[in-house]
Amino acid sequence: MFETIELFRMADAMTRHAAVRQAVVAENTANADTPGFKARDVVPFADLVAGGVPGVPMRATRARHLDAGDGLATAITRTDRLGYAEPNGNNVSLETEMLKAVAVKSQHDRALAIYRSGLSLMRMSIGRR
Repeated sequence: MFETIELFRMADAMTRHAAVRQAVVAENTANADTPGFKARDVVPFADLVAGGVPGVPMRATRARHLDAGDGLATAITRTDRLGYAEPNGNNVSLETEMLKAVAVKSQHDRALAIYRSGLSLMRMSIGRR
């Protein structure tokens, strides 16, 4: 039932994105001392929304809208992070990874808040509190 409501689909996509990014941050942190390891990051959720979130297709709601097509972003892609590198070729910065982890938690909390608000609206619309 909830998978057809776009608000819940967007919250689900945001939660999945946060989970993938948290896994990448954990992988970067675990390999902080691995020679030659290159830190990776996930394409930001806002960029995915602009191109279509997996499971949330873009659609034209008016005839004058640009053609949204039916193409979805095929997957969340990981990108190598540019920046400094240690003499052993590793470019993981633990401080940067900690900041990313905080941002991921904030994104996950935001998705849960959207989901809760949607449930509250649904309960209110059927007369329950």
